[in-house]
Amino acid sequence: MRFGACAVVVLLLSACATSAPEPREHTSRSPRLANLQRAASLPWMDQGRCAVREASQPWPVLAERCYQALDHDRLEFRDTTGRCSVASTGAAAVALGLCVLAAPEIIVGTIIVLGVVVVAAAIHDALEVHELRHRYAEEAGDTSGATQALGAAEGHRKPGRDPSEQGAQPPVPPLPVGRSRHPHCEPVPVPRASKDVAHNACADRFPPNRFPGMDVSVNGIRFDALQVGARVLWEIKTHRFDTYNGFIQEQELAKELVQLQKELDTANACGYGFIVGVSTPEHRRALLSKDPALEFVVTGCPR
Repeated sequence: MRFGACAVVVLLLSACATSAPEPREHTSRSPRLANLQRAASLPWMDQGRCAVREASQPWPVLAERCYQALDHDRLEFRDTTGRCSVASTGAAAVALGLCVLAAPEIIVGTIIVLGVVVVAAAIHDALEVHELRHRYAEEAGDTSGATQALGAAEGHRKPGRDPSEQGAQPPVPPLPVGRSRHPHCEPVPVPRASKDVAHNACADRFPPNRFPGMDVSVNGIRFDALQVGARVLWEIKTHRFDTYNGFIQEQELAKELVQLQKELDTANACGYGFIVGVSTPEHRRALLSKDPALEFVVTGCPR
């Protein structure tokens, strides 16, 4: 039975993936943006985190990887084209829904959503970041004439920066000339700096993180998380401070306080709150004794 169900799913997905998109689907939008906008119309159980993570993949791949994250109680799939219908119960029903969802083109009437769809938080944030980058790029282009008039040093964009300066971070949206906004304060998701699995899991779970699996850069400073639903940046510490000897503890505190002060200054300058999450009460007490102005929370995250 399990082999038969899997065979049905594979065959239906193959049919969907090889179906040619309709001519009207040619568009200038980026595939990632198109996928995010399509995913925004669906109800998600995970706030859209899977869809954001897979948005750069072709839509059929996103649909297959994120199908289980959908709120299936609010969805009805209809095979109006006849490409997917084999049955309507059991494993075949799952295969039918997945095949309909994975169609490269949007076909009206194939996916029925019950109730009003509120755009999932993670998808909303990803679309907002995309819009900010696009808008700032346009504004920078609109003001290029004024920029050139300020002089050659300001008027010509350099082709690139020294790799040692930019590391793995994507480019931050440029600051439009003559505007009072501060786009350098906009949160930009960037790849994790830490490869520590336990640390990164804590950073995603505890605040919780608006950009799961990513750090966030604000004015060039990395933070472990931007809290969902709040303008609060987080730094997460998961090492077992209480297991160190006194000398190592003092060395660690001195290093951490330099880092935390820089992050606090950046957060305050851009209108964010700032919280430091530590794994143990001992670590919190030690940091508070050095800097009572900082806000600390004991996460209890394991190592």
